[in-house]
Amino acid sequence: MSSHSSNDKLIYMANQIGTFFKAQDTATAPEKIAEHIKKFWDPRMRQAIIAYIDAGGGAGLDPAARQAVETLRPR
Repeated sequence: MSSHSSNDKLIYMANQIGTFFKAQDTATAPEKIAEHIKKFWDPRMRQAIIAYIDAGGGAGLDPAARQAVETLRPR
């Protein structure tokens, strides 16, 4: 799978998670999206979406999903 199509899949998945949590409460959505990604995504998937944001700014990501991903950076 090319990195472009894998990025598309990660963006799609992050946005779907965002849609779910935003429907419950927009204010807490980024926190809940980040929590979900931490729990259920493989570390390589998390690294890939962070790298995608670093490389190009995160085009295609919903703002809440992007905000969530930004909190996942290793400290």
